[in-house]
Amino acid sequence: MSNKDHVLHQLDALGVPYACYEHPAAYTMEDCYRLPFVTPDLLFCKNLLLCNRQQTAFYLLVITPERAFRTAELSRELGVSRLSFAPEEALPSLLGLERGAVSPLGLWFDREHQVRLLFERALRRPGRIAFHPCDNRATVVFEQEIFWTRVAPELTDQFTLVL
Repeated sequence: MSNKDHVLHQLDALGVPYACYEHPAAYTMEDCYRLPFVTPDLLFCKNLLLCNRQQTAFYLLVITPERAFRTAELSRELGVSRLSFAPEEALPSLLGLERGAVSPLGLWFDREHQVRLLFERALRRPGRIAFHPCDNRATVVFEQEIFWTRVAPELTDQFTLVL
């Protein structure tokens, strides 16, 4: 079963309402916002895999597209040594994903719970929220309330709101 099929199966098993759109591969925020199903109320998110210097602690930071990532700010808030981008080879080993397919929905593949999920507080807003289902050739769209109450709690034992 593909990663996308696994994610959609999980959502169906939870009875979560969503819409899924197939499209050409989208690697950037600009690619995402050019998709034909985009409306003004739809929020795409930047998903950044981060780690500490020793590469012993990993974080998936989900932020609004307009937010610039400032490592010092987040490191201070979390009380950890300076964070940086995780090496690309960490992605398949931690989440079984490839570059361009990072999504909080990928936490379903983190069997050993090695990645801590962090959401920017500003993501919670009226409208809808969109993520790749661990395949950047598709997008899953949720009503905000559905995502925060029914999906996010199923991804990990605990997620943290930051920034």
